[in-house]
Amino acid sequence: MSIFPASDANWWRQAVVYQIYPRSFADANGDGLGDIAGITSRADYLQQLGVDAVWLSPFYPSELADGGYDVADYRNVDPRLGSLADFDKMLSALHSRDIRVIVDIVPNHTSDQHEWFQAALKAGRGSPERDRYIFREGKGPNGDEIPSDWVASFGGPSWTRVEDGQWYLHNFAPQQPDLNWSNPDVRADFVKTIRFWADRGVDGFRIDVAHMLVKDLSMDPLPTKEELDAIPVDGNHPMWDRDEVQDVYAQWRAVFNEYDPPRMAVAEAWVASDRVPRYANPHSLGQSFNFDLLEADFDAVQFRRIVTHNLSLAAGSGSSSTWVLSNHDVVRHPTRYGLPNPARRADGKPAIKHGQEWLQRDPDGPVLQREQGLRRARAATTFILGLPGSTYIYQGEELGLHEVYELDSSERQDPTFFRTHGEEVGRDGCRVPLPWTASGTSHGFGANGSHFPQPDWFGKYSVETEEGDLESPLRMYRSALALRKQLETSETMEWIETGRDDVLAFERPNGWKVVTNFGTEPYAYATDTVALSSEPVFVENGKVEIPGETTVWIAG
Repeated sequence: MSIFPASDANWWRQAVVYQIYPRSFADANGDGLGDIAGITSRADYLQQLGVDAVWLSPFYPSELADGGYDVADYRNVDPRLGSLADFDKMLSALHSRDIRVIVDIVPNHTSDQHEWFQAALKAGRGSPERDRYIFREGKGPNGDEIPSDWVASFGGPSWTRVEDGQWYLHNFAPQQPDLNWSNPDVRADFVKTIRFWADRGVDGFRIDVAHMLVKDLSMDPLPTKEELDAIPVDGNHPMWDRDEVQDVYAQWRAVFNEYDPPRMAVAEAWVASDRVPRYANPHSLGQSFNFDLLEADFDAVQFRRIVTHNLSLAAGSGSSSTWVLSNHDVVRHPTRYGLPNPARRADGKPAIKHGQEWLQRDPDGPVLQREQGLRRARAATTFILGLPGSTYIYQGEELGLHEVYELDSSERQDPTFFRTHGEEVGRDGCRVPLPWTASGTSHGFGANGSHFPQPDWFGKYSVETEEGDLESPLRMYRSALALRKQLETSETMEWIETGRDDVLAFERPNGWKVVTNFGTEPYAYATDTVALSSEPVFVENGKVEIPGETTVWIAG
């Protein structure tokens, strides 16, 4: 069922979607952990913000080996976060405010506490239960040598041995065994899960690591890590982005389309750009995240190239592009933009983990320019909100929150930190509970503290503080999201030449213009109709002087 009419089938194409990490959003029962009732209690806040939808990171039963992405039951709510009745109340509260709901589906792996994996451990070799996962004999005469030297995404080996001597594959933590997507039970059960949530009224699905489901491990012996890394990712790689994964999504799309309006889906697919349209087309999931801006500096040349390229990809797939600057897996963008000399990967691209040297409090590391980072973040956010396509924003970015680095080893939860023995600090710094009030217990998050400690500076960035400041990030986001509904038009834009490499400008079909000064020297633009600016601007004699690191919207 859905309260939204069939005519709204394309609502997602230019929606603003607000990502909620439930355990860190709002705590209604005072146990220190955010919950479903906490989200319901903040429904008015989300409506006032002006978002079109919320995306909920996993809220399912979980041992929290990976922040809820180790799912023990896909068709229930973690009792620490509430119940299915609480979920239904939340869904109703958001729907009544014209806010749609997207839930996270985690299909690559389950928790090791999932009833299927527990059954697989008991059933033993060659059983139907084990065939739902990827078990393999070890090497050596006794099978006690690990099947391959592959390294998991969170560090450490990708294989763990069970009591009877077999090994199982986990591309993430050992508590997250990979499913075998060649098994019909697996495929049928996820269709059941999709129907379960769609029948409750959920409007869409975000698909975790959508490119990794189908695997081919028929090789014997398995390739080494070096050999595996050298195999082209062209649809036939044994581990990711295999062409056969689209058979899964074609089946899901048929299910999505049974509903009126059809359910939407967005893929988290870290694949080469020319492969993105395979996920973002009407016969597959329909939309795919564009992560290119997560890997970009605050730089006009990079932004223009990325926008042009991704709009072209979207047009080719029949989808709309997605724009994202922060999420639950990366360093918050005010911090990324406030650190000099961004870290580079081997291919020369900026690293999305840029800032970890500083987060580890290296005394010789870069110094955070907090105000500059926030100014750039405001400008970048206002820039992407003017683009055609959908925008995904992460809880707290509307407050201008920086990454929290003041976490001791004993306070960390991310498996990356533990499996790399602290060499990588992980993602905890962007998952600290939100500050709702300037002071008080957990800054209004809950009555009895929070599962992550909040730094003293959080009060300055609280909702309560920013409500009373006309120039605050929160007030800017609210204004931008309200004006965006006027700016929305067909999904096209045209670049306007500005005469400067560090200034970008574009025009939408309804005449609205967006101008961003990525440099530090002011830029004069002929207009007297500034509708919004990320920083204060001065209009005189038919011109607006745009300061450095500032975006303006000009009404058509």
